[in-house]
Amino acid sequence: MAEFLVEGQPIRAWQVTQDFRGKVMTQMSSERERLEQELKETLAEIEQLNKKLEDKADYGIGKGGPTIYEWEFNLALRQSLEAKAKSIRAALRKMQDGNYGICEVCGQEIDAERLAVLPHTTLCIKCAQARR
Repeated sequence: MAEFLVEGQPIRAWQVTQDFRGKVMTQMSSERERLEQELKETLAEIEQLNKKLEDKADYGIGKGGPTIYEWEFNLALRQSLEAKAKSIRAALRKMQDGNYGICEVCGQEIDAERLAVLPHTTLCIKCAQARR
């Protein structure tokens, strides 16, 4: 069986694999917790916006005021947050399926730095830039 030197000590290949797998599982667990927390916060923001959107002034054509602008702004913000929540749920499903961090276009790994900033991204930086 192959041996590797880790910090000057011989370690068998299966030990490296188990250690590596344990570290990956720990990282995935903390990433899952981070995504779940972000989803919880996003859903709370959506709930707050839903309460703000309950009251809509009835304005005719050419009439209105700052309240209608605020209502439309909140509606757009809610739509954006709903898309974010959907994206986070998809990332959690990918994590469960073992596909998290893989670009859905080219199949390459997404850089850890990119995932740290956009944990629910589905594209590597090259594919994201190509879509622009």
